[in-house]
Amino acid sequence: MANHKTKLAAFCSGSGTNFQALFHAINERDLPAEFTLCLSNRSECGAITFARANGVPTLHLSEKQYDTSDEFAAAMLEALEEHQVDIILLAGYLRMVPRKVVDAYSMKMLNIHPALLPKFGGPGMYGIAVHKAVLEAGEKETGATIHYVDAEYDKGPLLLQRAVPVKPGDTPERLAERVLACEHQLYPDALEKLLIGSTR
Repeated sequence: MANHKTKLAAFCSGSGTNFQALFHAINERDLPAEFTLCLSNRSECGAITFARANGVPTLHLSEKQYDTSDEFAAAMLEALEEHQVDIILLAGYLRMVPRKVVDAYSMKMLNIHPALLPKFGGPGMYGIAVHKAVLEAGEKETGATIHYVDAEYDKGPLLLQRAVPVKPGDTPERLAERVLACEHQLYPDALEKLLIGSTR
């Protein structure tokens, strides 16, 4: 069907700047996709606020709301089915996605990581901790990676990477700003590649 749009869910925990970049890129690049859900483990966050302001359905879903992990996974799968989600985009989602959901969306779930995987990935490697580790290791470059999500943190197959130079005198905060600017370009590029098989 020529007018079919791939239905996307954004999973977020914070400000959701990558979600915002993706949302705007869909319109600017005329990509055949639309967000039908923004899911967060927090009842209020920047991503939820942005989604509401732009007509994207929102859902607060946390494992704390359920007695068992199986119930939590079932509720997440039910919500994804209800919103007819084809692809999940993790955009600053700081929780482990339940294994049943990962399995159900095998090669249909992407995550963005603020380093050049496989370096500086795994448990605890998120936010400013990544950039501190990069500087402490004396790396000459870092960057951002888009990868498919599997059962292990930051281990899924890579889709797209882009390097960012480490500059003399960089602080973790300064480096984080430049990597985030790269992320805001890279994630839309990765989505475009996934949807229509090309990159900019």
